Amino acid sequence: MSLVKSKQRIADHGEVFTPEWMVEAMLDLVKDESERIDSRFLEPACGEGNFLMRVLFRKLTTVQHRYGKSDFELRHYALLAVMCIYGIELLPDNVAKCRENMLNVFTAFLELDADDPLCIAAGYVLSQNIVHGDALTMLKSDGSAIMFAEWGYLGKGKFQRRDFRFDTLTQMSAFGEEDTLFADMGKHEVFAPAKSYPAIGMAELNE
Repeated sequence: MSLVKSKQRIADHGEVFTPEWMVEAMLDLVKDESERIDSRFLEPACGEGNFLMRVLFRKLTTVQHRYGKSDFELRHYALLAVMCIYGIELLPDNVAKCRENMLNVFTAFLELDADDPLCIAAGYVLSQNIVHGDALTMLKSDGSAIMFAEWGYLGKGKFQRRDFRFDTLTQMSAFGEEDTLFADMGKHEVFAPAKSYPAIGMAELNE
């Protein structure tokens, strides 16, 4: 893959893609986290998903090792792996390509057909987790606040979703830093989710 789409895009947006070997080297610096199924990754300028695809592949490899003997658990933990990966991208063609690339990694790894309910559920999750917006302004392309879904697997085929504003999450991170004025505050009501959903199964995710 070319590391540059056009000189104009470099000038306008600073768009240059990271080669795969460099992605792998950087992920090896956080190897344990990149392979943990429920660790959460956010790429604030995700492009076509070079980093996120490799994170997903690593997570799915862990899922296969741990749950390969149970098709039920394999499918649900594989979906959780997708649920824990997030991206923000300014350019709409990159957003679409990133979602497509991520879904291709998912379906190829699990050998899924396009009409498999797991493939459909993963596509919906990616439509929520890969956001068309600007990480600096924390706004989506339509001017609304960037929201991220926090997904959790409750077991027995049930998932929980809570939505948080991106700007709220960044404040939460700052409040939790050691040696700051806010380190002892703990969780505050201002960091409550913007919306919570009832527990649902895989087939109900996009309803």
